[in-house]
Amino acid sequence: MKHLKVIAFTHKQIELKHLGKLVICQENLTDKLQRVRLLFDIPEIFYLATCNRVEFVMATATPVNRAFAEKLVTALEIGLCAEHLDTFLDGACYYEDNEALNHLLRTSCSMESLVVGEKEILAQMRKAYEQCKEAGLTGDYMRMVMNTVVKTAKEVYTHTNISKNPISVVSLAYRKLKDLKQCSNARVLIIGAGETNRNISKYLQKHKFSNFAVFNRTLSKAEDLAADLDGEAHEIAELKNYKQGFDVIITCTSCTEPILTKELYESLLNGETGKKTIVDLAVPNDTAPEVLVEYPVNFIEVQSLNEVAKKNMEERYQELVHAEKIINQNIAEFIPLLKQRRIEVAMREVPERIKEIRQTALNSVFADEVQNLDKESREVLEKVIAYMEKKYISVPMIMAKEILINS
Repeated sequence: MKHLKVIAFTHKQIELKHLGKLVICQENLTDKLQRVRLLFDIPEIFYLATCNRVEFVMATATPVNRAFAEKLVTALEIGLCAEHLDTFLDGACYYEDNEALNHLLRTSCSMESLVVGEKEILAQMRKAYEQCKEAGLTGDYMRMVMNTVVKTAKEVYTHTNISKNPISVVSLAYRKLKDLKQCSNARVLIIGAGETNRNISKYLQKHKFSNFAVFNRTLSKAEDLAADLDGEAHEIAELKNYKQGFDVIITCTSCTEPILTKELYESLLNGETGKKTIVDLAVPNDTAPEVLVEYPVNFIEVQSLNEVAKKNMEERYQELVHAEKIINQNIAEFIPLLKQRRIEVAMREVPERIKEIRQTALNSVFADEVQNLDKESREVLEKVIAYMEKKYISVPMIMAKEILINS
């Protein structure tokens, strides 16, 4: 596993309100990753961004450290000032080899999450990997790593109680919203139709909320969510023209700049002066700081859920011990699988090389002798050579596997 590397920026070392500055806009993500992949000779890479972490997972022989991370982040052209870049680099964690795999497995099992036991992180990791895979940014090595990541997470969730009575950032956010005692016909504006907003919408629907308007960059996705909620669907650009008022705004988009600016919020109020509620689960926040300063707002964000998350960690400590055993077992199983796969890849050329030797022997080295054979003798010779060819292909593979098993 000497080529597996991870650079991780997480809620453990970096404040969530700052972490959002590292988020790369989805529209530019593939181009940026392709560029750094070529620039730093990184054979495989994928990028993970959630509400509490930004990580770069790589298969590369290049040592990963602070100096490398600085070059990588700078080349991505995210637009960080020198002060912020230093803060992030000082708070980053760098993992290599077994530590990198251990970190990925712990992350997939939610053991590194803000809220231990939430299952959303596994889906987020798989989605991030699949997007990079489709873009041609990953290959066979990362495929094997992700197979182990998924297998381990499923075993942990199945064989421990780490996700019993699951708590997630979304469920914690809903609990805080519920404490505000909004009535069931409260006017709810949902900005963004991604997985997070879909999940919190299920809570709202379950508790009889019924007055929804959904806004999203892609109208068809807004229409899908609105149909589930029996609400209205609009393109996100129509927010500035929306004049029906609101009681609650729930927002979670991948935008790198605030959507709810002071001007837009004033327009959405449409003259109303009462205290409103904003549930902002985006990183970075979709809400501009001026909105919170100048208007009466109940503000619920990921950062405010930290204390509940810490308590959740304490309650699940014993389950973490069980999960660690499963993770260690999967790491031990992965190493011989990886060695076996490397042998398989290395020996892909063996069949073609043996066929080339056969053709050279029959058509060049022993061409005259073969021509002088009668038909039956040539047929016997062909059978013997075909048999030897098959054995020459299979025997080295079998021997290599035996060596791996015995060692």
